[in-house]
Amino acid sequence: MEMSQVAPEFIRRRRASEPPASIVPMRTAHLVVDLQQGYCGVGEPLEVPRARDVVGPVNRISDALRRAGGLNVYTRNTFVPGDEEEWSFYYRHFGHAMDVTKMIKGAPAQALWPELTVDESADWVIDKQRYSAFVPNTCELDQRLKVRGIDTLIITGTVTNCCCESTARDAMQRNYKVFFVSDGTAALSDEEQHATLNNMQWLFADVVTTDEMVRLIDQAAP
Repeated sequence: MEMSQVAPEFIRRRRASEPPASIVPMRTAHLVVDLQQGYCGVGEPLEVPRARDVVGPVNRISDALRRAGGLNVYTRNTFVPGDEEEWSFYYRHFGHAMDVTKMIKGAPAQALWPELTVDESADWVIDKQRYSAFVPNTCELDQRLKVRGIDTLIITGTVTNCCCESTARDAMQRNYKVFFVSDGTAALSDEEQHATLNNMQWLFADVVTTDEMVRLIDQAAP
């Protein structure tokens, strides 16, 4: 078993004294962050090889929450022409390292990974233009969740230490209860994965495994 699939010691210690919070499925959304062709596909310029490994756990959580009456939301990192000016510092200093323009809306790389179990009649698919899905004026997620009455979020997807972490941090600061799934998020290395899990556990979220998350959902199902 790879290290990234094992709960580090600090998480085990924290769980022993502070078990994960409970949930209300109807007020819970599962945010599947950027599991797209451009990140999951073999040989893609933005490939995160471990992202393919979390698709099974992600689908388990999506299926369980859907059965319990909750909401699944799939975000797509999306390049919008003109963003080079609005986010000029990023594109000048960081964007050249990753050809993010391949994620333009409608491009093959921008599409969701086909192995995800998306229910087009019930699930949401939302494009975002920043790492975090909660940056104002770049994504409509926060407003739509509030209208729906969502107060709890489950975070899965990729990249753990970028879009997943940014989204979880901003969500907690908007007063959402956040669960961060340790084996449902993918980074490029164990070191990066565990650094984010450490940040999440101490300050921003309940860090749980897929098994724990599915159990919480099933126990709370009506």
